Amino acid sequence: MRPTPRKAFAASVLTVAVLAGVPLPATPAAATPHTAPSAAACTPAQVVTNGGFESGTSPWNQSSTSVITNRAGQTAHGGTTFAWLDGVGSTHTDTLSQSLTIPSGCSSATLTFWLHIDTAETTSSTAYDKLTAKIGTTTLATYSNLDKNTGYVRKSFDVSAFTGQTVNVAFTGTEDSSLQTSFVIDDVALDTSGDTTPPADSTRTPAAPSYTVSLSSNTSGTVWTGHESATFTNASSTALSEVYLRLWDNYHGTCSAPPIAVSNVTGGTAGALSVDCTALKIDLSTPLAQGQTATIGFDLGITVPSGADRFGYDGAFSFIGNALPVLAVKDAAGWHLDPYTNNGESFYSLAADFKVTLDHPSTLLVPATGASVDTPGSSGRTITTATASKVRDFAWAAGPFTKISGTSTAGTPVNVYSVTGISSADAQSMLTTAKTAVDAHASRFGAYPYGELDAVIDNNFWFGGMEYPGFVLDLVSTTALTHEIGHQWWYGIVGDDEYNNPWLDEAFTDYATDLALNKTGTSCWNSVSWASTAEKITNSMAYWDTHSSRYSTVIYGYGKCALHDLRRVLGDTAMTKLLKDYATSHWYGVSTTAEFKAAAQAATTTDLTSFWTQHRIEG
Repeated sequence: MRPTPRKAFAASVLTVAVLAGVPLPATPAAATPHTAPSAAACTPAQVVTNGGFESGTSPWNQSSTSVITNRAGQTAHGGTTFAWLDGVGSTHTDTLSQSLTIPSGCSSATLTFWLHIDTAETTSSTAYDKLTAKIGTTTLATYSNLDKNTGYVRKSFDVSAFTGQTVNVAFTGTEDSSLQTSFVIDDVALDTSGDTTPPADSTRTPAAPSYTVSLSSNTSGTVWTGHESATFTNASSTALSEVYLRLWDNYHGTCSAPPIAVSNVTGGTAGALSVDCTALKIDLSTPLAQGQTATIGFDLGITVPSGADRFGYDGAFSFIGNALPVLAVKDAAGWHLDPYTNNGESFYSLAADFKVTLDHPSTLLVPATGASVDTPGSSGRTITTATASKVRDFAWAAGPFTKISGTSTAGTPVNVYSVTGISSADAQSMLTTAKTAVDAHASRFGAYPYGELDAVIDNNFWFGGMEYPGFVLDLVSTTALTHEIGHQWWYGIVGDDEYNNPWLDEAFTDYATDLALNKTGTSCWNSVSWASTAEKITNSMAYWDTHSSRYSTVIYGYGKCALHDLRRVLGDTAMTKLLKDYATSHWYGVSTTAEFKAAAQAATTTDLTSFWTQHRIEG
């Protein structure tokens, strides 16, 4: 997150006033570094070229010039161009294919595409017209007129068996002699990664969380009620007898009337709320030994307060960040039960899987973390089902947004949701920025793994912008949006303890933003002036919440300038390799200052001891 004053600085950094706070404890115990996992042989990548068909027809092979098109009669999933197979209404075959190489050494490869089928066939039992999707000689799926749908549906296939091979991804559509069926394809992508699970780490537990949530909203989208369950495994050699849920948004209310209400807990016994009612202890029914798995469940109520905030509503538009209870992390320092900070973030969580079902009025659009599919609900309502893999949190919004969509050159679908008052020109500018930014960051740190990317734009946000996996809140600002999208890597993919080590996500993201915007940071360290001997880039939020006027100056400004300086010491090529390798080795894991310092030292023969001292990077 970058509060508004932080968004504005370029060469100089402005300050931000503290708004509201919670009682803060003494400086928390620092997290004990763990041994960094070894780098994977595979650099995550997206290997389909021009998967959104926005850059002409190359390198696709099509059976006729009318397959890749923007002609009237069908619409794109993102952008303006799509692949339209068949739809003729007579005996006909269309083909579309691309030859690509799936990098060797990658343990995971996933092919995805968005498919819309409409048909004039009236049968409910006979597949007259068919679409076949293949990789190499293997048929992945066959669809027909019986699979007709009112919008696009995302299709996903594990194609890991083809890593290291050059293969054709091919679609063949066939029609019989009468009654058209149109098979419309868009946003084809093939994502690879070295490891689809977080690096093994017995110091952090509960591990491998999986959340299943079902909620229904009132007519305005400001009240949500339903149920949540969390399944997790104890990674530690110490038996786990309790867990803590973080109810972060209770900061925005009172303990007598909390915005996040948990009741009817199963799988354990709920204790008293603590940390200003943002932490709920649950004693497990049975202690978990290492490697054992348990599930807790509870009824959940969410009441969104007034205000254009990361949790709040602005007129008809609700923004619902950090509202789902998530498991606190226990590591070598113990349970992390840090207080909420409005100055930055407190959100330390492990990569998790989410399946969230949101039942809401059809008049509301509901952008959310992950890939979403809408299906009809009861009269006048829609059910949005969002699934997300290996994300640290889940956020959504609800309101009568204006939506525009496109696809980045590398194939990431991007959606921009604007509140009333955002001009179409500004929305289009933000769409262009988002497409450029996601590709720029992906080229440096590894392929964007979260499917689509949603940006929700409201110029009333006091904080400027806020990041969630696959979902960001932002003002109309090229720099701000590029920054928030950079957080998809630095906080989202490469996690950190945001309360105790805020520089690991904010400084790294601001450095990435400079690179994406072609800013070199020349001489920016020359303007550094420390306020006291206690001020350090690696200070925690406990320090910055009591020195709030210096937070953005040091964490964002000095932090990114230190990384620019490190690049000048290592050289451009070595620094580029360092960050990409570091991201790969921590993909879905957690970064610490000690691990980064060790990785940087390993990248050069120059002793960096004096560098860390000069730049006040400790740990």
